Amino acid sequence: MEFEEDEDLPQHPKRSKPANPVHFPSISVLPIPNLPAELIIEILLKLPVKSLVKFRSVSKSWIELISSPHFVKTHLLLSGSNKNYTHHGVTFMVASTANLGFKVCSLRALLYHPVTEAFDLDYPGKNPDDHPRLVGSINGLICLAIRILHGFDDLYLWNPSIRKYKKLPSYTLNLNRRDCEVRLDDFNFGFAYDEFQDDYKVVGIFPIYRRGRLCRVEVNIYSLKSNSWRRIDDFQGRELLYGPAKFVNDKLHWTAWGRDVISFDLADEKWSEVEQPSCFKGCEFLKLGMFGSDLSAFCNYARTHVDVWVMTDYGVKESWTKMFTVKSPDDSTGIFYPPILMSNEGEILLQFGSRFTKYNPKDDLIRYLDVTGVGPYIEAEIYVKSLVCPFFTGETTNAPTTEAEITQTRD
Repeated sequence: MEFEEDEDLPQHPKRSKPANPVHFPSISVLPIPNLPAELIIEILLKLPVKSLVKFRSVSKSWIELISSPHFVKTHLLLSGSNKNYTHHGVTFMVASTANLGFKVCSLRALLYHPVTEAFDLDYPGKNPDDHPRLVGSINGLICLAIRILHGFDDLYLWNPSIRKYKKLPSYTLNLNRRDCEVRLDDFNFGFAYDEFQDDYKVVGIFPIYRRGRLCRVEVNIYSLKSNSWRRIDDFQGRELLYGPAKFVNDKLHWTAWGRDVISFDLADEKWSEVEQPSCFKGCEFLKLGMFGSDLSAFCNYARTHVDVWVMTDYGVKESWTKMFTVKSPDDSTGIFYPPILMSNEGEILLQFGSRFTKYNPKDDLIRYLDVTGVGPYIEAEIYVKSLVCPFFTGETTNAPTTEAEITQTRD
């Protein structure tokens, strides 16, 4: 599946030449008459992923350029910082009468078009008997957990923009007693990017029960660089963690049963509790999100309204700020969920029940957004369209059991 860019909408203003221009000294670019190599690279960096995938077939030098780590990272930086959101998509996990599946639409169209069309999105591991769920999205990679029939979750790293995915190796749990058992619905995962190691990681949290009571919580970490899992110290909390986890300030964050916010630091692999306002304890439903690059919290109260809080200075309790309060629509008893995003006009995009809404703080009005081709959905995730490959550079890409390319078509 692919969807078109929003070419009919105003494009972002021309960028001034950066103070430190991007150089790719080790790659020779196929010359074009009257265009220097530096200008060709600058043009390519501003193109959407869909075009760049096609342009890789122009020549050997172009595929080397477009596939180079320097180009991929620079393109990702430019795409992610584009505040017109021309390089962002929204994927929905929808529920039908038959099974679960995914739809996708343009984020820019969702923000600025009166009606947005969503399209079917084929995903790795698709099977009528499986139960997929979104773990998270970072740098254009989406992590999926797919519950296979009578088994543990299969995990995938998937870039829908370049139609490539990797199935992660299976994890093993230390069930060293006959009376130990697991409950698959309590498994939780977090997806993170370790910038210091330049490595994508998945943290798996596995509660272990004995005679029906929680006895310990095993934690395993997957590294894309090593393509392996390793066990670390058990989580010492006695409460279950609920996701999806949010990755902020190099830490993964979950909510616990008692409304606590628990973080896991990728650097030292230690757990800690994030201090929060006392009012969080009194809300009916607490959900974590991200507001820009900051940790946010949705505090829903008696299905009447939601307070959206943002930690503007990470780790400082006093920096929790109530950004706005949104009243629930009169015709519904749902609750508000992430994702959350502010448009250039100051309107707030957020999820209410199984629909997207847009809230205008200036007049305190909220309206539903029309998305055709998608029914009630369970989860939604905003992602940036990127060239980031879901397998490590040193891996081969032709092993059908671990990495593959999805052929997606538009209905």
